[in-house]
Amino acid sequence: MRILVTNDDGIDSIGLHVLARAMKPFGDVVIVAPDKEYSGYGAAIGSIWLMKPEVHRTHVDGIDEAWSVTAAPALCAMFGRLGAFGDIDLVVSGINPGANVGRSVYHSGTVGACLTARNGGINSVAVSQSVDSWGVEGQAMEDVLSDQEWQGAADVAALVVEQLIADLPADPVVVNINVPNRPAAEMEGWKRTDVGSAPPRSMAKANLTPKVGHDGTFHVEMSWGDALQTPESDDTGAVMAGFASITWLGALESVEPDARVADRAEGALDGFFR
Repeated sequence: MRILVTNDDGIDSIGLHVLARAMKPFGDVVIVAPDKEYSGYGAAIGSIWLMKPEVHRTHVDGIDEAWSVTAAPALCAMFGRLGAFGDIDLVVSGINPGANVGRSVYHSGTVGACLTARNGGINSVAVSQSVDSWGVEGQAMEDVLSDQEWQGAADVAALVVEQLIADLPADPVVVNINVPNRPAAEMEGWKRTDVGSAPPRSMAKANLTPKVGHDGTFHVEMSWGDALQTPESDDTGAVMAGFASITWLGALESVEPDARVADRAEGALDGFFR
């Protein structure tokens, strides 16, 4: 078993190092992580025909092989799938400071690396931990990172990974793990959850404000909305209630459209291609 560990916070993230060391009992661990912050990049890989990603050997205590890549986490996972770092059996991404739940799942670089791995036929696990002073949406500021209980998330991830690799699904999945910021022994338990529609408190409005001295240039100022209550059956609600949230993410699928809209749109195409 060869496990590629990545993240979206960069090679120097403590959460990355703690997670990688927690994976060592389960196989050969190789860290392949961005050289800098790539939070919010989702599954973006960038215009690879316009750039020349570089890979640098680096050192992480307790890990035999670690690489820093000048690329987003999804591209790190893609390089792993393509064999740049040997045959990869599992991708594990995290530990992210700030839970990736609700809408954050779509934008998270932590989850994006796993989605990219899954699309390439590799099972993957995303691991994130809430930040007390920031709820569950968005990244933490450096001054609160010192309060993170990284080991709690690593312990939960280790339990899930141990069972996952015992019989890896033939159809690759993404297991999205989110936990509250506390040791595992102090969590309320765990819940299998759905992806929530919203975090408990999210950005509600964006305004343009002029940049002084620069005519026609503006800053975007965003404001927080009111706190929301979400059910514990959702990933957001479970984490806020003190539970570890386990969400199984499948492939993007088509949906049944509104019949009236579909008839108009498809009718227009019929008329165009006749």
